[in-house]
Amino acid sequence: MATTRSISQMRYDKEKSKHYGMKLNLRTDEDIIAMLEAQPSFQAYVKQLIRADIAAHGIPKSSESTPE
Repeated sequence: MATTRSISQMRYDKEKSKHYGMKLNLRTDEDIIAMLEAQPSFQAYVKQLIRADIAAHGIPKSSESTPE
């Protein structure tokens, strides 16, 4: 049974946040996994990398213009 606090938290999360996931291959992405696991905070590390990329290249106009 959900509590009032958890219902409020779920509502807030739905309105104010976004979740991104990523699947990595243990064999082919071993270097990436090792680097991520060496970080004290995965979230802070990824945000720092993205903000450095934004500073260097700006924010893309739309998702269609971003290379994969």
